Amino acid sequence: MKPNIKNIEDIKLLVDSFYNKVKKDSIIGYIFNEVIEVNWENHLPKMYRFWETILFNKASFKGNPMLKHILINTKERLKQEHFDRWVVLWNETINENFTGSIAEQAKQRGQSIGQLMHYKIRESEKINEG
Repeated sequence: MKPNIKNIEDIKLLVDSFYNKVKKDSIIGYIFNEVIEVNWENHLPKMYRFWETILFNKASFKGNPMLKHILINTKERLKQEHFDRWVVLWNETINENFTGSIAEQAKQRGQSIGQLMHYKIRESEKINEG
């Protein structure tokens, strides 16, 4: 039986496994690799802290992911299909490695965050079109 997500080491495994898929993905990989040219050494530790904050209520993350994604959208329009694909890869990675209440929470939070980001990005476009 697969373990539940229980600590920062599990989060690192999840995040690293997830982004390894993202980098190679035909639908969203180019956004990370070509559009924003992610510096993975900087990005991954931020994602560890983000998910540690989300899943364990440990206030280790500082930043504004919504603003970052709104700015990315000015370079490359982020579409529903991009968010949908992110969620598919996220859930797939969780299911491959974990089971249990925190794993389920991670899937639910990923879905909610994706929906909220897409909504806020569309709202920011309306304001900018003004």
